[in-house]
Amino acid sequence: MAKQKAEDITIERSSGNVFADLGLADAEELKIKSGLMIEIARAVRRFGLTQEEAGRRMGISQAKVSGLMRGDFSNFSEQKLMECLNRLGYDIEIKIRAVRKPLGRRTLAVA
Repeated sequence: MAKQKAEDITIERSSGNVFADLGLADAEELKIKSGLMIEIARAVRRFGLTQEEAGRRMGISQAKVSGLMRGDFSNFSEQKLMECLNRLGYDIEIKIRAVRKPLGRRTLAVA
């Protein structure tokens, strides 16, 4: 990451993953889970659902919907978040392909 300095303020360019920038060990998983959670929140707002209605559709409690809407996805697996999106009418497509590098990566693309 390149650092710049402007008037006693150090500016550090992001890697594209705020969780990695913070040095968290599970940064890739957190990035994917946060992307899924953001899409769930968008869908709930787009469909004009109450938290109770959203919870019934997703098969979770209103309290858990409230947490998701506030950005708390700590009690959800990637699988459960994807299941919630499915129940809100989303298709999820996972693509797997070989890479030349010794280590692959996971990404989330929302269309």
